[in-house]
Amino acid sequence: MPYKLVFMGTPDFAVPALQAVHAAGHDILLVVTQPDRPKGRGRKVEPPPVKKASEKLGLTVTQPDNLRSEAAKQLLQAADADFFIVVAFGHLLRESVLKMPKRGCINVHASLLPRYRGPAPIQWAVINGDTETGVTTMLMDKGLDTGDMLMTAREPIGPSDTAGSLHDRLAQRGADLLVQTLKALADGTILGTPQVHSAATYAPLLKKTDGLIDWKKPAAKLEPFIRGMSPWPGAFTFWKNTRLKIYRSEIEASADNALPGTVLNSRPDRLTVSTGDGALSILEIQSASGSRLPVSEFLRGFRIAPGELFA
Repeated sequence: MPYKLVFMGTPDFAVPALQAVHAAGHDILLVVTQPDRPKGRGRKVEPPPVKKASEKLGLTVTQPDNLRSEAAKQLLQAADADFFIVVAFGHLLRESVLKMPKRGCINVHASLLPRYRGPAPIQWAVINGDTETGVTTMLMDKGLDTGDMLMTAREPIGPSDTAGSLHDRLAQRGADLLVQTLKALADGTILGTPQVHSAATYAPLLKKTDGLIDWKKPAAKLEPFIRGMSPWPGAFTFWKNTRLKIYRSEIEASADNALPGTVLNSRPDRLTVSTGDGALSILEIQSASGSRLPVSEFLRGFRIAPGELFA
């Protein structure tokens, strides 16, 4: 049976879920997303991806600053929805809002809960070198990602996956799982399963400064760190006061006892840097004012000598 839904979401991750429930025939009464904001170097005001997708589907969109105002509450209450669907909305819902829909609020979270509760589960799964993650649909409560789980879908993390590539796959997996979840609820074949709270881990929000590479860490930790920081906030280091952003690297065995961050070799096709254990060969790099380049092209314009330091 089709449900009457209010959809809450903002970034690219939420768009496949919105499109999927629309294609499945559910009645999306209202889409709630965040206000238009300045983006990019030019700081041009842009609508969020969910707003753009909603307008293409002919859906009604509202963009309140928050859901605390009486006007926002009245709009949500008047929708008389069966479920509120929440996918990367960007705001915690208060208990008064959680109680509005007839059957509850469903969230799509990009991890296998209770692992990686919080705002950056995709990045931290890659940073920590996990080989598997997934998506979970859950019934929301007033906690942060603490509600009863409905369904899960697993997704492998490959050795070359970045947070960006994993994000795109999980967005689609989450969309598919959401449609399956709504069907199972309609059929009466699933119930919420309480999370094991003692097994919970947290995935804190990342800041731009979190991308700074600590060369004292072992290469085996830094290689997934670099992938987990791509595309945002980006792993970076400094060379002669020049900020360099590193996108891809590979681990190299090294018996060199050089200070971590020391350039071990800089040939036309290879730039190798010592770490706290082993070395990293940098494969893709970008200067502060340049383009993202394979290291062989980058080294045509930058002469980095062995013995120089990244810091």
